[in-house]
Amino acid sequence: MTRVKRGYIARRRRNRIRLFASGFKGSHSKQFRAAKQQKQRALISAKGDRIKRKRAFRRLWIARINAAVRFYGVSYSKFVHCMYKNQLPLNRKTLAQMATLHNPCFSTISQKIVA
Repeated sequence: MTRVKRGYIARRRRNRIRLFASGFKGSHSKQFRAAKQQKQRALISAKGDRIKRKRAFRRLWIARINAAVRFYGVSYSKFVHCMYKNQLPLNRKTLAQMATLHNPCFSTISQKIVA
């Protein structure tokens, strides 16, 4: 039987996975099987961490809004309730940015909502 040279397709696939895992420690970046498993774990963790990042930013925005609204003597939950009651649908990211960067604008909005 003659020897069959496989070509470049399998090598290209392995090199792509090794390139992805190039920053991993130890055999996770050197050996193909370990690199392949570690790549799968990394992609799964990346998905979960994107969800956690959204959760963390929402908590940060709520904390910033709460700190800014307490200055006017209102709690965060009452502020949000009054905001929806007055039909002023601003999202938490925008409110947190206004509370930290544009304080006069946030004060006029909060006084209008609370009053």
